[in-house]
Amino acid sequence: MIELLTETAIQEPQRIRGLEMPWNRVMGSSEAPARAARALGPWHPQEFMAECVETVPEAGGLMTFVFRRSDGAPLAFRAGQYVNIAFPVNGEDQDPVDRSYSLSSSPTEPWTFSISVKRDAGGLVSPWVHENVKPGTVLEMLGPVGAFHLPDADRRARYLLLAAGAGITPIMSMVRTIHSLPGHADVVVLYHGAEAGGFAFHRELAYIASVDSRVKVFYSLGDRSKPEGWEGLSGRLTAAMLEEVAPDANGRQVYACGPEGYLNTATELLKKVGVDDTSIYMEFFTGDRQTLLEYQAELALAADIAEEIAEEIADSAEDYYESQPAAFGLYEPGYDADGTLEATGLPLETSEPDASGSEASDGGPTAGAEASTPDASSFETVGTGSLTLSFLRTGVNVRIDPDEHILGVAQRAGVRIGANCKEGMCGSCKVVKLSGEVDMNHQGGIRAREIDAGKFLPCCSTARTDMVIDA
Repeated sequence: MIELLTETAIQEPQRIRGLEMPWNRVMGSSEAPARAARALGPWHPQEFMAECVETVPEAGGLMTFVFRRSDGAPLAFRAGQYVNIAFPVNGEDQDPVDRSYSLSSSPTEPWTFSISVKRDAGGLVSPWVHENVKPGTVLEMLGPVGAFHLPDADRRARYLLLAAGAGITPIMSMVRTIHSLPGHADVVVLYHGAEAGGFAFHRELAYIASVDSRVKVFYSLGDRSKPEGWEGLSGRLTAAMLEEVAPDANGRQVYACGPEGYLNTATELLKKVGVDDTSIYMEFFTGDRQTLLEYQAELALAADIAEEIAEEIADSAEDYYESQPAAFGLYEPGYDADGTLEATGLPLETSEPDASGSEASDGGPTAGAEASTPDASSFETVGTGSLTLSFLRTGVNVRIDPDEHILGVAQRAGVRIGANCKEGMCGSCKVVKLSGEVDMNHQGGIRAREIDAGKFLPCCSTARTDMVIDA
């Protein structure tokens, strides 16, 4: 005879106050914690290779790809951050195409990590990823990157998490992280989707909400018609909807991710319900002022911590990496007594020019191109400033002052340089300098081997000398 289980009254767990990330005490410790604990501190972006170990189809056209680092190290990151991945979309003999994807897994389980990619039929990369990345695929990555993440410690831990479409990916990382940690928290998730069956992770979200009283999840179908049996919300994001799911929104930290229009609407509505600007965090690539200031503070903290632990890590790092196979040579972080923590990489291999001496596919110069370099002295000179930038492809000399970022000045002079974030994160404005020196303050948008090959990000660079640029 099968005894039926009956639900009985269950008392709430007794919890410590607030939330604290596992690495927080290590980072603030004045003692010398074990090196393994220090390895879990998400202090700075690194370059590494990672192998796909699992693919998981999700609702809404998403696919989750689970990776582990090829060197066996954990991936230390904060919930909400992303990684930049080089995809060989055009073949192994061509330059890869870089894309940034939010991590959807929890940093409390760092031995594997996940990204969740929505397939865009008209896109260049996402269809290739869905069709070609499988268990055993190895990709080059850089990360973690981004200032959109949960704090390392929060005594109140009261959050409103807003997601639309694929914007659920970093929010999912936050939910999984909070669920995995002890401590008091009060979390409201509002998730907008296009169709009832298109909410990614809905089974896991339902499970978490059912067993963790700290988390409440609400769904809305946006402006689509409500199907029969739908028990969620309907309509686009409104102030009334925010007040319905979180009447105390003005006492919460708000994290929102989704399309630009959604985020712009959310920003205005949150102000209407009394949420202060300092409590709103958006996954805009362009970044708002608060996000950029936070990221700068993180970089400063990382430098301070690096200086404190550099000598200890240097001893173990040298022994460890000397014992690794040559195939793992791409990721060899350098630690020194001055506290610098920079990833070094294999040198960038340039393709041989064809018989006509045409330029390489990545826009970089070849030997043939150098032989036919135009004379910059014949170019028109525009602008004012103490330094000169010569753009060979455009055929113009641009005057610039040492305190001006190169991208804006170049674009105003008619130089065509693509750009997205304009903060050194995405790498879309990457160009080659043929001569001259720059000061570059990037946030993970360029790899060490690319810098060694003469590439730089004009969005976050200022000129130190006259320069010749292949753009």
